[in-house]
Amino acid sequence: MALELNLLKETNAFYCLECGKCTGVCPVARYSGSFSPRRVLARSLFDSHPGENESGGLWSCLTCGQCEEVCPSNIDYDRFIQLQRKALGIEKREGACSHGGIIESISRLMSMEKINQNRLDWLDRSMVSDKSDVLFFTGCLPYFEVLFEEIEADPLNIARSTLKILNHMGVKPQVLANERCCGHDFFWNGDYAMFEKLAQTNLALIEKSGVKTVITACPECYRTIKKDYPSLNGKQSFAVLHISEFIAKNSDKLKFHKEGIEQIITFQDPCRLGRHMSVYDAPREVLSGLPGMSLTEMAHHHRRAICCGVSGWMNCSQISKNIQANRLREAHRTGAEILVTACIKCKIHLMCAMRDQTLHDEVGLTIRDMTEVVAEHLEA
Repeated sequence: MALELNLLKETNAFYCLECGKCTGVCPVARYSGSFSPRRVLARSLFDSHPGENESGGLWSCLTCGQCEEVCPSNIDYDRFIQLQRKALGIEKREGACSHGGIIESISRLMSMEKINQNRLDWLDRSMVSDKSDVLFFTGCLPYFEVLFEEIEADPLNIARSTLKILNHMGVKPQVLANERCCGHDFFWNGDYAMFEKLAQTNLALIEKSGVKTVITACPECYRTIKKDYPSLNGKQSFAVLHISEFIAKNSDKLKFHKEGIEQIITFQDPCRLGRHMSVYDAPREVLSGLPGMSLTEMAHHHRRAICCGVSGWMNCSQISKNIQANRLREAHRTGAEILVTACIKCKIHLMCAMRDQTLHDEVGLTIRDMTEVVAEHLEA
């Protein structure tokens, strides 16, 4: 596909040195001999059919950002992949949607203008206020609750824990009854029209609420609303914070049990929170402040952290399972009892991998979200 000059300039794609450093750190390339970031880039630049061959094509990339950390030419590889998928369009997407495409179907239904959702049955109304200048954007947590009940991921416990933490700090946020999926997966999977539709609907709802701050517990919602929405409408009238940032900034308002059970924990850096948005310290500050908790790092952490193996509910293959198993073993080697995440998808994917009884018996880890761990330590 012939790429526009400004796209090449924006991503530095023509500066690729073919050094192979990207392939050396790519989690997909580690388990797939046919996949290489530099090969995908070269094929996209010079091949008339860049999306062909699922094992080495555009849609196998996790857009986790690891390759950018080592690239000597500062190529914006994730942006390059996103723009290429956008140019090809959703109709040329390769690779199967995981879970039979039901998650994508739900998100598409949410884009309908006249749809009314029954998404707040889980909510204790005493914990929220329609007059607050803070909004908790819950995203797809209510829908994930139904879909992943079998693996006991309990997505709504993340939402409840977030509200419990905010209330403890004296904040009763707004929670919108008709917010939509943030559109993250459509943005990255090539369906830009659907992303734009969801974004415009959410932006209108947020603006109408009159809030000054939007808080998310999902790194994908965080990145999408903070970084990708402004590409549509320019500067926004509200700030966007991940819950870890909000807690870290207001830690003096939290009171914990004076004594906690001594436990060793390790932290999984979500790629959207970490490499995409450079939020590394906030969740660690929060976890390190919990009584009884001792935080130890995995071999790969911060910018070198390994992702959970699936992006945009696409291509959940044996390659993904290998990535997850490797990450869980790395967490186990720290001596930690609990692997703490700050992303519902990381929690879901890693818990799903633990359904393999052999792996479960080997690593024996409990997987929790950061908000759940914090909420459990709060003084009554």
